[in-house]
Amino acid sequence: MHRCTCASGATTALAVTVDERWGDVDFELSEEQREFRDFAKGWVDSLYPKNKANQLEGEDIVFPEGLWKDMADAGFHGIGIDEEYGGQGGDAMTQVILARELARNLAGLAAVWGTSSFAGGKTISSQGNEEQKQRFLPGIAAGELKFSISITEPAGGTDVIGAMRTNARRVDGGWRINGQKIWTTGGLAADYLVVMARTGETNSSKTMTSFIVDAKSEGVTIRKIPKLGMRSMASCEVFYDDVFVPDDLVLGEPGQGWYQLLPSLNNERIQVGGFCLGFLDGILEDALAYLDERTAFGHKIGEFQALQHYVADIATARVQTELLTYKAAWLQSNDLPCGLEATMAKMVASEHTSRAADLGIQMLGGMGYSMETNMQRYWRDSRIYRIAPVTTEMAKNIIAQQLGLPRSF
Repeated sequence: MHRCTCASGATTALAVTVDERWGDVDFELSEEQREFRDFAKGWVDSLYPKNKANQLEGEDIVFPEGLWKDMADAGFHGIGIDEEYGGQGGDAMTQVILARELARNLAGLAAVWGTSSFAGGKTISSQGNEEQKQRFLPGIAAGELKFSISITEPAGGTDVIGAMRTNARRVDGGWRINGQKIWTTGGLAADYLVVMARTGETNSSKTMTSFIVDAKSEGVTIRKIPKLGMRSMASCEVFYDDVFVPDDLVLGEPGQGWYQLLPSLNNERIQVGGFCLGFLDGILEDALAYLDERTAFGHKIGEFQALQHYVADIATARVQTELLTYKAAWLQSNDLPCGLEATMAKMVASEHTSRAADLGIQMLGGMGYSMETNMQRYWRDSRIYRIAPVTTEMAKNIIAQQLGLPRSF
């Protein structure tokens, strides 16, 4: 327990010990990371400028196959997968760099890469046995296999364990899964679904098991859910009616699925921080351009103090988001505990980005409300991050509990 001296001279015990994991850490990108960032930025600007991304997002499709293929050709699906399994290598920091550059133009469409990256690449890399890694990771890295994660229960939301009704029972040679999931993003296009089900009599963290389910299996039914943002990448409701899963597709150890999934969940939260950084980059770019070209009352509107304050708020939010996200990514890249930092990064990033997008619309006025501009897309696509993959309110509960306060949920 460390102690600090307050302004009054009194000594107060700190509830949390000083974090000594940092050393002489700074977040300046290495030369290799800068080269990758520049490549990703150039790729996005060349193939998917903002107006093209806006048009693509407005299409009534379940999955943008062309975008997926272009990402595969660029090698992006192999980021975070070891080279021995056909990947490009790279750590959580590399993933954040890519997430940021993709989201700057693509906004929510960046999840085309992100969903399969953590649901398939990260999950199998961290939980899978050697046979599963050899079987699936090369296909994921090459963009030949798509994965989606199927965990959330219709009546559960963030209460994954307590609300778990989907169950799996042992049968000869494998398991039979029965239940229903919701918000399985990319499910209609997925080759495989990572499904969590209860394999014990009661709901607890020790009765959860993860399975790799062939999305074309008999008994799997998938339905698209209409939604506000990310409209050209369908989120889905999935029904599992006595679906057979062979023993070799159990992911990790039976009954340990919740604990085994935590690295993937932390990785997803860190990725959200990266996506939000890209949103903030794009919002600020569009706002500054508009403030420089639009005139009112004989002045460029960028001269108006109120609008300058909005820009200052967004720029400051971006720096705060960057520091928290980079810290969480650095910790995971160095195999250090990162759950607290990943949750903080996701919470701060999502709140800042949602507010920044709203300010962006306000600065553009009526044009910000128009579907012809990109600001409305940033606003719609960023709103989900205050809800998923964990709500802001639950994130605060988790942070408080990790700081030693009683569980409040």
